[in-house]
Amino acid sequence: MTLSAANARSTFSGVIFDLDGTLVDSRLDFAAIRARLNCPPEVGVLEFIDTLPASEQAAAHAVVLEYERAGAERATWIPGAQSCLEKLSVMGIPAAILTRNARVIAELTVSRLSIPVQRVLAREDAPPKPAPDGLLAIAREWGMAPPSIAYVGDFKYDLMAARNAGMVGVYLDTDGLNTHGHLADRVIRHFDELLAESP
Repeated sequence: MTLSAANARSTFSGVIFDLDGTLVDSRLDFAAIRARLNCPPEVGVLEFIDTLPASEQAAAHAVVLEYERAGAERATWIPGAQSCLEKLSVMGIPAAILTRNARVIAELTVSRLSIPVQRVLAREDAPPKPAPDGLLAIAREWGMAPPSIAYVGDFKYDLMAARNAGMVGVYLDTDGLNTHGHLADRVIRHFDELLAESP
């Protein structure tokens, strides 16, 4: 169920972000990962690995980790993301990250770019998105009602997770194609719009 426009407001009690493609550009080559694993395009990589025989899963996860590490080592800020986090800090609004990346990779990215968030949840910490578990865990830690929190992401799993958690799903549509806008409560092209008044 899509949240009402009143809930999709500009000032949230807290904001949670996806990492790759949202806060940072890691140029992660999902096509190459899928080719290495023979993963069909319509299936999530992590979900595909779960279907493999137990004896093959560790090697498959190692392939993903190899690409994730390369991405983390070359990651750069998405335009406007750093400024947005700084503004949230000034406003006293807590920020966190929920990612499908491995924890060691997320921590490497956060450390390299000095991303100012207090909480990072990775795939070892909760079932991967679109499951809402990680988002709801952060809401509990903050003592906040899910509808007062925004989850910002660039992919359908992010927006599905937000919807499943009852949070405001904000789609960062940097390329303007609006591929996943139908799943979002708000669509923004740039981080400047996140804290601006909703129409």
